[in-house]
Amino acid sequence: MTTNSFGHLFRVTTWGESHGPALGATVDGCPPGVKIDEAVIQHWLDRRKPGQSKYTTQRREPDQVRILSGVFEGQTTGMPVQLMIENTDQRSKDYSEIMDKFRPGHADITYWQKYGIRDYRGGGRSSARETAARVAAGGLAREAIRALAPEVKITGYMTRIGPHGIDRENLDLTQIEENPFWCPDAGAAETWAGYLDGLRKSGNSVGAIVEVTASGVPAGLGAPVYGKLDTDLAAAMMSINAVKGVEIGEGMAAAMLTGEENADEIFMGNDGQPVYSSNHAGGVLGGISTGQDLVVRFAVKPTSSILKTRQTITKSGQSTDIITKGRHDPCVGIRAVPVGEAMMACVILDHLLLHRGQVGENRGKIG
Repeated sequence: MTTNSFGHLFRVTTWGESHGPALGATVDGCPPGVKIDEAVIQHWLDRRKPGQSKYTTQRREPDQVRILSGVFEGQTTGMPVQLMIENTDQRSKDYSEIMDKFRPGHADITYWQKYGIRDYRGGGRSSARETAARVAAGGLAREAIRALAPEVKITGYMTRIGPHGIDRENLDLTQIEENPFWCPDAGAAETWAGYLDGLRKSGNSVGAIVEVTASGVPAGLGAPVYGKLDTDLAAAMMSINAVKGVEIGEGMAAAMLTGEENADEIFMGNDGQPVYSSNHAGGVLGGISTGQDLVVRFAVKPTSSILKTRQTITKSGQSTDIITKGRHDPCVGIRAVPVGEAMMACVILDHLLLHRGQVGENRGKIG
């Protein structure tokens, strides 16, 4: 079963466990001739790696990527690209006290019920550490996109931590790299810092909302009925650890709009291309990209590993209580931003290749 793989033509299979010797990704279907090296991929992994601020887990992993196959003389060969990231700072003893207990909010109990075995050391495959492999694959996808559609730009940021959201009137994308929260609102970032400090010191956690946009995406990507671009985007984001909801464009808020308000009116631009009055659709109509920005949001639940006593049961069915020790993110949504960007890149590249394979260039002309 290919439950560890995603994508159609650009296909990514991730492997490895949180406390195993290594994890990584096998990427098949990358076009040949894409210029790539380990330093290019490392740039994106460095944005995700743990221990970069007091607001993320203090596990110290360099997340150093190695390319084991599929690249020769700085270019992809068209063969499978094997990416490996070694684990160097595991502390499996942190989990020895809970090896027979199920952590509330974690996949421990469902893995046990399904497989009859579970890796209690950080959750194994259910750990958010698996997302490092996705970011590595996304780094490769970005370089392939650069070759096929260089105008595409992918940007992720946080819009909410717990009850505190950004003020979109103050949205400034230059602020994203200026604070540890990928926050495009400097004022909100200050509020989040104080709020998270309190949660972190109390041993608690909180959820978040991440928004990922892609500008410069050509019209025509995606296909009806089961090959919709937004279907694959939603599945990709939903597959990220701890994600509990995904929206495209206006999302759930569209239910509160009238048809008059929600319709993105269409006009002819000065360059002879259609322009839209708004983007409630999030850049997708009928599962096919419009040429507007793709806009995806996803909600990340609070980190389940907290230093608070919770009630649970053991494998033998006995009632007990549990405190999860170790090094954990007070808000796992912070490090989910580079992961969301990576998944956006993988989906866009996959659909660029699908579109090229089916129709080549768009056939319908306007004007």
